[in-house]
Amino acid sequence: MKHVTNYLSAALMLGVSTMAVEAEDLVVFQQWSSPAEVAALKVLHEAVSAKGINWIDITIPHDTGSSVSLLNLVVGGQPPNIFSENNTGVYRDLAGMGLGRDLREAFAESGALEHFSDAVTKAITIDGEIRKMPLGVHIDGMLYYNQEVAAAADIDPNSWSSLDEMYADFEKIRAAGYTPLAVGAQQWQIGYLMHAMMATVAGPEIYNNVYGGEPDPAALASAEVRSVFEWLRKFQQAADEGSVNRDWNMTTNEVITGKALMQIHGDWMKGEWRAAGKEAGTDFGCIPVPGYKAVAVTVDGWGALGGQSAEKDAAQILFAQTVTDAAVNAAFANVKGATPVRDDVPVDGLDACSKRVIALLGDNDRQVNNPSVTVDSDWSNAIWEVAFNYWSDPAMSVDDAVAALEAQYDVILN
Repeated sequence: MKHVTNYLSAALMLGVSTMAVEAEDLVVFQQWSSPAEVAALKVLHEAVSAKGINWIDITIPHDTGSSVSLLNLVVGGQPPNIFSENNTGVYRDLAGMGLGRDLREAFAESGALEHFSDAVTKAITIDGEIRKMPLGVHIDGMLYYNQEVAAAADIDPNSWSSLDEMYADFEKIRAAGYTPLAVGAQQWQIGYLMHAMMATVAGPEIYNNVYGGEPDPAALASAEVRSVFEWLRKFQQAADEGSVNRDWNMTTNEVITGKALMQIHGDWMKGEWRAAGKEAGTDFGCIPVPGYKAVAVTVDGWGALGGQSAEKDAAQILFAQTVTDAAVNAAFANVKGATPVRDDVPVDGLDACSKRVIALLGDNDRQVNNPSVTVDSDWSNAIWEVAFNYWSDPAMSVDDAVAALEAQYDVILN
C-alpha cells in the first residue's frame, strides 16, 4: 500500500491521471529534481504522452541511494518500467534476475543507432548489449564562469593554459571581493571533482589504471594521483564557508548571482544558467579545466526493465525510441544543459558551450568514461569516501590519502 501511495502522490504532482485510461501506463523511476532537470523531464513527458504513454513518476532525489531503492522495488514486487541509472553493476544485477532488455534492435529500427557517437555507444553498451537509452552527453569537469565577475576582477579564464595559471589568479579574484571557486562539499560532488581532476591532471592511462575495469594498485601512489590530491587540498582551502553539504545547483547559483567567479562540475550546470535566463557567451563562459590531458564523459542513461508483459514491453520500446528521437533529444538537451547524443542534430541550433563539448568529444584520445560505467561500484564508492574524508579533514596528508586508497584496494579488489 505504501508503494501505491507513492505512485499516486508522484502522479498527482506531475498532473498524471491515475484513473482508468486508454493509454499504456509506465512507471518511471528517476533521480532528477533541480529546476533544469524538471524542465528536461517535461520535454520527455510531453513527447511520450503524445505517443499514448501515461507516465507515472517516482522521483528519488540524487545521491539518496537510488540504485538500492530501485533494486528494493524490484525485489519487493513493485518494479518500475523505466528507470534512470548509469551504474553498470545495477544493470548486471537486473540481468541476473532475468530483467532489463537489449535496446539495440529498437534503436536500429528507429534509425537512432547510426547517429550515436562511439562514446555514446560505448557508455550504453553492457556485456555486448545496449542496455541503456542515452539522453544527453556531459563533460564531468567543465569550468563555468560568470562573465560579469570575470570582468570586475580583471580576469580572463580563456587565457589560462594551466591549473597553475588559474590558481595564480585566485588572490586577485579574492581581492576583488569574490570567491574564486564555488564548491558543493557533498561526498558525490567531491567524488566527481576527484575523477574530473584525475582526467585533467593524470590523463587517460593513469585514469584508466585507477577507474578502469581492472585497477592497477601501482597507480595509486603515482605522482599524478598525488598531484590530484594536492589540487583537491588547494580547492578545499579556497572554498567558502557555505560550501559544506551545499547542493550542486545551489553552488551553481553562487556563480550565477555573482558571489563566486566559477564552478568546476558537470556541464549540466548550463541548465541552471538557462533556467535563470542567462545565455552562453553573454552572461557565462565555459571551458575545459585549464591544461587538461583528458575529459571525463557522462552519458545520461535510462533503462527499460522488460520481461513484464507484451503491452509493457511494447510501450517501453516506444518510450526508448521517442526519447532518442532527434527533435526530442535536441529539445531535451537544450533545457537540461546537455549536448545531444545524436550527431544529426543541427549544430547551428546549439549554444557555444554545447559546441565546445562537441569539439572535445571529437578527440577520442583525450576522453575517458565516467567511472559508473567502467569500475566496480564498491571501488568507486571507496574512492569517493577517501576523497571526501581528505577534503573534510585538513590535517589528512596526501600520504594518508594514498594509504587509505591502497587499504581500500586491498579490502575490495585484492
